[in-house]
Amino acid sequence: KPNFTQSLNDALRQYEKGTCDVITNDQSSLAGMRLKLKDPENHMILPDVISKEPLGPVVRQGDDEWLDIVHWTFNVMLEAEENGISQKNIDSFNNSSIPVVRRILGLEGDMGRYLGLNNKWSYNIIKQVGNYAESFERNVGRGSPLNLSRGLNRLWKDGGLQYSSPIR
Repeated sequence: KPNFTQSLNDALRQYEKGTCDVITNDQSSLAGMRLKLKDPENHMILPDVISKEPLGPVVRQGDDEWLDIVHWTFNVMLEAEENGISQKNIDSFNNSSIPVVRRILGLEGDMGRYLGLNNKWSYNIIKQVGNYAESFERNVGRGSPLNLSRGLNRLWKDGGLQYSSPIR
């Protein structure tokens, strides 16, 4: 049975030795591989997308409670971005009358209890980690060593594919 990591590392060694001219993979994998090269800035990831592999959070099968928390965390981070709520400004929304904003801040609703968490769970996520844009940029985007473009990971209203399930 082939070892995927070993195969990728071997491909990268062949590429760096010049016995291979190009490597194809999803952009995030290529960006990570490029960082392993001796002179990463001398290697380019082409902008053409020749395949689309949806990447996202994965949880262990059968752990439905954790799956719900991960699912709703992702949605809250998207919804926070869509509503202009960030890690730095979240406290300025405490007097908001917008129901979804009040639910994100834990000021209204009982969603936390349904997830086995307190009702400030989503406030705490945004306060500690940020909204989706902040997390993306810091971990894989332009503010990270991977330097990936947001592309289709933008919000739907910005031409991307990301949108949240209703936070209720």
